Amino acid sequence: MTPVLRKKRILEELARKGKIEIIDLVNLLDVSAMTIRRDLDELENQKKLIRTHGGAAIPEAIIAEQSYLQKISEAHPQKVEIAEIAVKLVKDGMKVFLDSGTTNFEIAKRLKGKENLTIVTNDIKIAAELMDSKVEVIMLGGKIQNGVGAVFGTYAENMLKEIHVDILFLGAHAVHSTLGITSATLEKASIKREMINSSEAVYLVVDALKFGKKAFAKIASIDSVTAIITDQTLPIEVEELYSEMTSFIKGV
Repeated sequence: MTPVLRKKRILEELARKGKIEIIDLVNLLDVSAMTIRRDLDELENQKKLIRTHGGAAIPEAIIAEQSYLQKISEAHPQKVEIAEIAVKLVKDGMKVFLDSGTTNFEIAKRLKGKENLTIVTNDIKIAAELMDSKVEVIMLGGKIQNGVGAVFGTYAENMLKEIHVDILFLGAHAVHSTLGITSATLEKASIKREMINSSEAVYLVVDALKFGKKAFAKIASIDSVTAIITDQTLPIEVEELYSEMTSFIKGV
């Protein structure tokens, strides 16, 4: 087995388990412990894993909620790249749902010049961005998350039960090959499930940093989305692993 294929297998095991032991990799790949340690060191230098005593783990395995200012500064070029891809899927006359989040805020900025479009959102910053445009905006009502601007809760979920949109751009805190798509809170996971149920097509918009990680509450399985839109920095071996479950639209 070549070093490239061996590292691919290591990353696949890590994505499935969250953490791996050197002894298990020695038995799986039939190579020496020294070879595995060298592979793990190289993958850590590439920021694809964190070395632990006797093995390795996924970086920042549990993703906590961040403030809006933290989110908007993280991976901003990648979010712009994803937004540029996403807007090409939006056609005149569509009913579009923009989930809360900074990636979808970038999508909103690129849709505000359109006229024959209806956008539903649970994000007060997205609604404010579109307020002076010719886009028809429908804002969900409910509880506002302080410091983030997302709206969720029973009122918002009941409103979602009464509508149906052509396309949903869904945000998430983390994407894991076995745990699926996850969010930081139960409330957010719940409303995101209602968004999926109310949508004809569902596109998960996440940058490469969110893959192989997990947050507190499960939203849905990966095969429940139409496709994942992500940026060009996603490693090919990670894309191949998740491509078994859904389609990818990736930056170039």
